[in-house]
Formats: sequence, C-alpha cells, structure tokens
Amino acid sequence: MGEPPVHNICFHGIGDPGRAIDEDEARYWVTHNDFLRILDAIAPWPTLAISFDDGNASDVELGMPALQERGLTATFFVLAGRLDVPGSLASTDVVALRDAGMGIGSHGMDHVSWRSLTPDARQRELVDARDVISGIAGGVTEAALPRGQYDRTTLSWLRRLGYEAVYTSDRRPGAAGAWLQPRFSATRDDTAESITRAALDPRSAVERARLSLKGLVKRLR
Repeated sequence: MGEPPVHNICFHGIGDPGRAIDEDEARYWVTHNDFLRILDAIAPWPTLAISFDDGNASDVELGMPALQERGLTATFFVLAGRLDVPGSLASTDVVALRDAGMGIGSHGMDHVSWRSLTPDARQRELVDARDVISGIAGGVTEAALPRGQYDRTTLSWLRRLGYEAVYTSDRRPGAAGAWLQPRFSATRDDTAESITRAALDPRSAVERARLSLKGLVKRLR
C-alpha cells in the first residue's frame, strides 16, 4: 500500500477583519467559534497539515493560541506587502509565530494572481517578497499561490527559484512529499461537518477524475 493522502486545510481570516475587505475576500473569513469547531474536528486526523494565507492579524491573535492549546502547528503564508499594516501581521508577529514553532512561507507581495506576470512583477512577487519575509523569519522555502491561480509558467518559475513546496486551492487530498500540494480552504459557509465531509468522504471515480483533470489543465496551460 502507498502512503496515505495528506489533508491540507487552509484558513484565511478569523473573526473581525479589522480592515476593509471586498466580498471575494469576505467569503474566506470564518467566525471565531466556527474556526474552533473546525479545528477540534480536524485535530485528530493522522495526516493533517494546516496553513493560513493572507497574513491577517487574526493569525497570531486567534489562530496561534488555538493551535497551541491543541498541540498543533501550521504554516503561515505571509503577504510581504501587508506587513505592519493595521489588520495584518506585524513583523514582530511573524517572529512570534516562528518562535512558537510555526512554519513561515510566502504568499507574495500584493495578493495578485501569479499567472502571466511581467518580469518586474515576477521579481516582486516571487523573489523580493520572499527576501522580505526571509529577512524577518529566516529562510523561506514554501509558497502558497494567491487566489489559487497558476499555470505551467508559474510552476516552472517557482521550481527554478528553489521553492521546495507550493500550495494550491484545488480541494483534493495531497500526496506525502509532493512538491505541489492541493488544499481545502475553509469559507464562511463551512462547518466542521462540511470540511470533514469534503476532505475525508470517499469520492467517486468520476469526481476524482474531474479534479485530477482540472489540476492537470492548470499545470499544462
């Protein structure tokens, strides 16, 4: 038998955003109570990997304490361009996360899609942002794709630049040790039950094929 699948669960914001957000971003904010319920439901999973995107202040204010209470760790994908902005992580917060044993990765600079980047934008998003975060937290080797968008060129550049793992939002289980890791992102409509059902319930052969094809199209286009 092969390795069991990895279930990557991603959070974005918890509770009150503390800043103006648009409807697209608001969809990925969960209440504090829903976050705790989801965390309690997924904590026993044997192949669980938790991550946080967007570098919101709630990562350190609400996310980290809840993880520590349950003996869990997570990787926090930081937006370099939002550091030290009200409602977002401060540089000292990133240090606190690292010192608490959390992983630190890059989510880029400005939360823009990494598809079809110009050379200047690619430098800013994939190189400069990593340098900023590494200067605060030490070497950064992992990235999460903003908006879950990518293509063959994006992945090629991330490999070329030495990223050791890249995380998507493709809503299917990952493979242990794989370079490209799909994740299930929690939304405001999710409950502990819906996250568990989406991640753990066996999928039909047709659904597995559909999700695999969708990922393949992204990788090849």
